[in-house]
Amino acid sequence: MPLELVAVAPRTPVVREYELGDLQPGEVRIRTQFATPKHGTELALYRNISPFNLGEWDEALGLFIPREKPEEPLWFPMPLGNIAVGEVIEIGSAVTDLAVGDRVYGHLPIREVLQVPSDAVKRAPEGMSAEAICYWDPAEFALGAVRDAQVRLGERVAVFGMGAIGLMAAQMARLSGAEWVAVVDPIPMRREAALRHGADIAYDPTAIDVALSIKTTLDRPGVDVAIEASGNYRALHEAIRCTHLGGRVVPLAFYTGEAKGLFLGAEWHMNRITMVSSRSISDPNRDHPMWDSPRITEYAFRLLQQGKLRADDLVTPIVSIKEAANAYRDIDEHPDKSIKMGVRFS
Repeated sequence: MPLELVAVAPRTPVVREYELGDLQPGEVRIRTQFATPKHGTELALYRNISPFNLGEWDEALGLFIPREKPEEPLWFPMPLGNIAVGEVIEIGSAVTDLAVGDRVYGHLPIREVLQVPSDAVKRAPEGMSAEAICYWDPAEFALGAVRDAQVRLGERVAVFGMGAIGLMAAQMARLSGAEWVAVVDPIPMRREAALRHGADIAYDPTAIDVALSIKTTLDRPGVDVAIEASGNYRALHEAIRCTHLGGRVVPLAFYTGEAKGLFLGAEWHMNRITMVSSRSISDPNRDHPMWDSPRITEYAFRLLQQGKLRADDLVTPIVSIKEAANAYRDIDEHPDKSIKMGVRFS
C-alpha cells in the first residue's frame, strides 16, 4: 500500500499507509516524484493556532466569528503538503486532456500515489525542475507583496524573513528595480541563501540593532520599502523601525496569536509609515481587474520557468517519504534546519 504524510493531531505528523479508491471517469492517478509542504499557513493549522482554528470566517461580513469551543482541534487527521510533481500512470475513461506518462503538477498533498480530477493538475513544462515548480506558491505570494509595495526603480528595500516567500520577495524586489536589497533572518543558512541569490547585505537580528544599522549606513535615514515575510510580530516592528519617514511596510505573512512585540506608538506613529496588508490570492485586489489572482499566479510561475527567479538550491532538507514525519517535525520545532522541506519519491 502507498504511504502518505498526515498530522493525526496537533503537532503530530505520521507516515502511514492508505487505500486508493476506484478510479472515476474524470480522474487520473499520479505517481508522485517530488512534493513540498507550505511552512507558514499550513504550520499554523498543524499547530492548531490559525485564526481558522479559533473562528469561522464569514465571507459576506469579512469577519471571523468565534467558535464556541476554540480549544477543540479541527482538521485532524490533516493531510500535509502544498505542491506535488509526478507522472500520470492511469487515466479515467472520460479524461481527454492528459495521457499516461505526462509529467504534471498541482496543489496536492504529500502522497506516494495521488488520485485527483484531471483538472486539478497541469502539464509540467519540459526541462523545469521539480524544485522550481514547488516554489510556485511562495512566488505568487511574494509577487503580490512586491506589487503591493510598489517597489520602484532605484529604491532601497529590506525583506524580513528568509523562508521560501521571503527569498522570492528579495529576488523580485531586485527584478522590480530596487537599487539595494537587505535581508533579515536569524538563521545563517537562510541569510547565506539570500546572499547567493543577489541580496546586498544580510542581517542577523539577534546580533545587532538592524534598524539602527540600516539608518546609519544609508545616505538617507531608512529604506523606502520593508516587506515582512516571517510572521513574527517583533520582526514587523523592526520592519517599521528601519523604514524612513512616510515609507511603506508590507506584511504578507500569516500572523497568529496576539501581536506581542509590536509597538505602534513608536516609529510607526512618529514616522507616519504606510502599512499595506498583502494577500495575493484575495480578489478583488488593489490592482483588480487588470492584475487579478490568476494573472499573479501565472506570472509568478512564468518567472520561475524562465529562470528569472532561481529556486533549485532553496529546497532543503530533501528527504524520503519514510523520513518525512521527522523532517516535518523539525520544520516546526527546529526551523534552523530548513528553508523549504522537500520529499523525493523513488
